[in-house]
Amino acid sequence: MTYTAPLADMRFALREVAGLDKIAALPGYEHATEDTIDAVLEEAGKLAGNGLAPLNREGDKIGAKLENGVVRTAPGFTGIYREFVDGGWNSLPFDPAFGGQGMPWLLAVAVQEMWQAANMGFGLVLLLNQGAIDAIHHHGSDAQKKTYLHKMISGEWTGTMNLTEPQAGSDLGQLKSRAVKDGDHYLVSGQKIFITYGEHDLAENIVHLVLARTPDAPAGVRGISLFIVPKFLPDADGKPGKRNDLRCVSLEHKLGIHASPTCVMSFGDDGGAVGYLVGEEGRGLSYMFTMMNNARLSVGVQGLAIAERAYQQAAAFARSRVQSKDDNRPDPAPVSIVHHADVRRMLMSMRAQIEAMRALGYYTAAGIDGALKTEDKAAGRKIQDRVDLLIPIVKAWFTDLGNEIASTGVQIHGGMGFIEETGAAQHLRDARILPIYEGTNGIQARDLVGRKITKDGGETMLALVAEMRALADEMRQAPGDDLAAIRTGVMASADALEDATKWVAQAAKTGLSDALAGSVPFLRLAGTALGGWLLARSALVAQGKLAIRDGDPAFLEAKLVTARFYTEVILPPALAQLGPLKAAGRTVFALREDQF
Repeated sequence: MTYTAPLADMRFALREVAGLDKIAALPGYEHATEDTIDAVLEEAGKLAGNGLAPLNREGDKIGAKLENGVVRTAPGFTGIYREFVDGGWNSLPFDPAFGGQGMPWLLAVAVQEMWQAANMGFGLVLLLNQGAIDAIHHHGSDAQKKTYLHKMISGEWTGTMNLTEPQAGSDLGQLKSRAVKDGDHYLVSGQKIFITYGEHDLAENIVHLVLARTPDAPAGVRGISLFIVPKFLPDADGKPGKRNDLRCVSLEHKLGIHASPTCVMSFGDDGGAVGYLVGEEGRGLSYMFTMMNNARLSVGVQGLAIAERAYQQAAAFARSRVQSKDDNRPDPAPVSIVHHADVRRMLMSMRAQIEAMRALGYYTAAGIDGALKTEDKAAGRKIQDRVDLLIPIVKAWFTDLGNEIASTGVQIHGGMGFIEETGAAQHLRDARILPIYEGTNGIQARDLVGRKITKDGGETMLALVAEMRALADEMRQAPGDDLAAIRTGVMASADALEDATKWVAQAAKTGLSDALAGSVPFLRLAGTALGGWLLARSALVAQGKLAIRDGDPAFLEAKLVTARFYTEVILPPALAQLGPLKAAGRTVFALREDQF
């Protein structure tokens, strides 16, 4: 089963939900015209469907291989990567001063959805490089930017993120890698694990961003610094020169994403890998968070992407698989399973949640552009606060749903879904890593409650609640039963999210553990409610376009039906999380450790 980019849905979410016209009007985005954006989406869709998607199955079956210290990527990967570089696809959202195209992040996120849906194993090299570019652009010296950014933005070189060590997973304060000053550079030594594309044959150089401690650094996170440690040291002309003292020791054997090499990296086995300090000593973790936040949005988009891929495959299978009679007809002849009620329920659940994710993901990406380009600094800061609030929701809610939707895809296939040849199982296996990496989803929920809500007592979230209520008021005079039902759901969502936010903000003041015990239900409630709000906005736009006959009636009617299904079927169980999030603290810690 291949992949076809859902361009009509993507355009609708870009324009009618995320406000692409307003983003394109921001200073610096004048070249992001409607024609240009449409052309980019069309070409990206072709490359994803015709170039990347056909390599996905073989990439899973064959995977990456480590041979004599060299990682060989799956068949076809080197050729398609060269096509990416030659086509300028890596450079889309980056600074033109360093060879970027300066297009909105909103467009880049939409294109990224296509890469990840078509071939997640390949898409990971693009994702990590993007984050590394962002970190160097924000925190690197002028000399570092000059040396690395042009090559990384073009894709000639790729970047990685080296955080995790065998004894230090999410608790980065336990890092032991060392960096000793040696003239104008440092000598870095230590081992890092789970390094995505830490070694590969796609690009001529790999730029590792490595967290390590200097000898006199204090314990904990305040003692961590960030270093650029390239595979090959750039020579005087900026070309790859001497091989640095680092190597891939082994590749992990994983449940999924087999095409993506997950490396154990060893630095400094022969005296020390040459590394260059980014910014100041002791501020490495704050610098790395620039990269991690970029990656968290991208991982959320991976959840959306794998859900879309699983949905497309499940829908195609449901239309072709013939089993049992149609319950609505007397004819005993068997029909395709898409006629059966439970299969329809599953497909509608997949579709509705995917559209809600896409709406919220693109809305968040538009916020990144607004924060970057809005000339009023105070207004830009408010937009950034909203983005910061939404990032953990996008990462966690999307990736949880990516798993659930990929699992539903297997269910629709029935027994055939459990057989590798159909490809449905690969989507589920690939999806399973997403709630784990870039901070587990429990850590995202902790961040949402322990940092984002407590930072301002929930005011940023309550401002979103106010916008939900404003939309409900706007819908009051709109005609039709569909919009009336959807409006009721928006009001219920606003009430539940306000109640939950105020409770969490208050609980965090008196006993953080109680608030944290309910943090995952809170995040789930928030994501589902905010997704429903944006689907309601989509439905209102669709109704307006239908009234004036602007657009494809079948497409617009589907927007109304999907939003109503989401409101009446998806929302109620999520809003019921209000009880568990308040109650969890009473029993989560009630048993002794030895009772588990």
